[in-house]
Amino acid sequence: MGWSAAGEGYEISLVDGKVVARSASGRSAGRQLKTLPKALRDHPEVERLRRFAEWLDQHAAACVAQVDTWMVSSLPVPTGLLGRVWPDEAWQVALRDLVVVGAVGDDPDEPGFLRDVSESGELRVVNLDGETVRISAETVTLPHPVLLPDLDDLREFAAELGVTQKVEQIYRATWSRPAEADLAPKATAVNEFSGARFASRFALTARAESHGYRVSGGYATCGVRDGGQRFEASLWIGEPYWDGGGETGSLTWNDKDGRALTLREVGPVAWSEGMRMGAALYAGRIVERTEDK
Repeated sequence: MGWSAAGEGYEISLVDGKVVARSASGRSAGRQLKTLPKALRDHPEVERLRRFAEWLDQHAAACVAQVDTWMVSSLPVPTGLLGRVWPDEAWQVALRDLVVVGAVGDDPDEPGFLRDVSESGELRVVNLDGETVRISAETVTLPHPVLLPDLDDLREFAAELGVTQKVEQIYRATWSRPAEADLAPKATAVNEFSGARFASRFALTARAESHGYRVSGGYATCGVRDGGQRFEASLWIGEPYWDGGGETGSLTWNDKDGRALTLREVGPVAWSEGMRMGAALYAGRIVERTEDK
């Protein structure tokens, strides 16, 4: 970002999201100052840049949230849309190096790490052979990792490339649903995360919300789109107005109409994200420590 005049003898700019100043005259002209001079702290131009920096942070967070939604839901994204948003650095940061899969007709392309998008929506990706290939499909998906059959290979290759993802995808913790034969036909709940005790229900609620989960009634909930349908995973966290200690209960799933699903009906993404929520809350429990005698 360029420099603009502010006050007598100073120029200001945004550097790494912060307002900085430099001298515009004298022997120190052009030298960036370590701190913002007192004379500039309430200057209108400084305040304008601060508000702009806040907007940039909010915009970057919104881009990451949108891409995360596309990925968790494995929604098809028009490549033309990606071509339009790619010039925006915030969108690039959110999208770069995510694994994408295009399709021509009914045949999906091989997965690859997204590196560039042209204005027309042509994607440049690096595949598992280390080759740069182009995807010209009308839409692509950013698959949830539980749907990637080559996930272990992608993780290994990403480590070799030094790939980092702003949106957690290939390194996202996943859980695979047990085989249908290992699930009771009428079972509707997982109790793996039950019995986790917290100092208060408020502490349990705060942990759920800090991880991005919604608290409704006595449950922490996680909405998931799986196979084109909407589902909700719910973990019992106790009565809303109970002022005693908090404790987790069973994990269950419902469809969009509120019907309880049997475990055999829960899809792979809904299962993985529900279990991820349960594990995130369970990890914050009070752990009793025993001292060696």
